[in-house]
Amino acid sequence: MWEIIQAGGPVMWPIILCSIGAAAIIVERLWSLQERRVIPREVTSKVWKLVETRTLTEAHVRALEQNSPLGRVLAAGLANRERGRDLVKEAVEDTGRHVVHELERFLGMLGTIAAISPLLGLLGTVTGIINAFNAIMARGVGDPTVFAAGISEALITTAAGLIVAIPALVGYRYLRGHVDALVVEMEKEAIKLVQVLDRLPDKPA
Repeated sequence: MWEIIQAGGPVMWPIILCSIGAAAIIVERLWSLQERRVIPREVTSKVWKLVETRTLTEAHVRALEQNSPLGRVLAAGLANRERGRDLVKEAVEDTGRHVVHELERFLGMLGTIAAISPLLGLLGTVTGIINAFNAIMARGVGDPTVFAAGISEALITTAAGLIVAIPALVGYRYLRGHVDALVVEMEKEAIKLVQVLDRLPDKPA
């Protein structure tokens, strides 16, 4: 493995860094974006029961805010439940934007890695070919081993760039779709919250 890295030349190092970064981001996001961590179903059922029975307290709201991303969105609406439907919706939407931004954390970087990795491989290809031609100019074409190192560098970096870019792109697309699905589910729960509050007696106008 070390011999392959050395043969790939200096461009291999940024490709390796990209591979480490992509792997770290994918693992971290897969862990953080588990549905049970983002949208815990048992929490929502408890919240609806507390709201409908009019037993919700500020302590419940604070605990809900610390529970999960969905909890933050619902807590923002519940904290304004006495101030009218429009303020509830505004609070939910504002908090929702912040929560979505957190769910998408590092995904931009992962997309960038997926985009630049093949470019780094192409850069290594160019530098390898340049090295091969320099070797030919210096020693002639009589011995094919003269330019073998340059060609090897070109091929290795091209392959390495693609090896990093393909799983990074797959991971990026999957995580983006997963975030979108989570956001849709949170929107459904937020709409349900507004509807539940609307059904309560003696609600503010």
